[in-house]
Amino acid sequence: MLLLSLCLVLAAATIGGVLAVRWRPTFGLLHGLIGAAALVALVLTLSGPPRGVAMGVGSFGRIAAWLLAAALLVGLGIAAVRLRTRQVPTFVIGVHATIAISGIVILAAYTLV
Repeated sequence: MLLLSLCLVLAAATIGGVLAVRWRPTFGLLHGLIGAAALVALVLTLSGPPRGVAMGVGSFGRIAAWLLAAALLVGLGIAAVRLRTRQVPTFVIGVHATIAISGIVILAAYTLV
């Protein structure tokens, strides 16, 4: 389930890269749904037995979950602004991407150790 979470979040990141180049509402919805599914899969995995404690990455799963949840909240804010004004400040998109990529890197370290 942890590998599924990583694959889903990487798929969401790929679609997010496409969105950065060309905005499409269907891609935006797909990006959000896949990202949310990845977060749900990660949270379900974290309720299982601990892993990575011997390697020093035992808390990486929780850190990745918090970062990805924060990215999801910022993404929902982007969607709300997009519906109202059709123009989102690039700074906000940059914050969303930075938080999400940080979560992806930490999740990859947690998964692949």
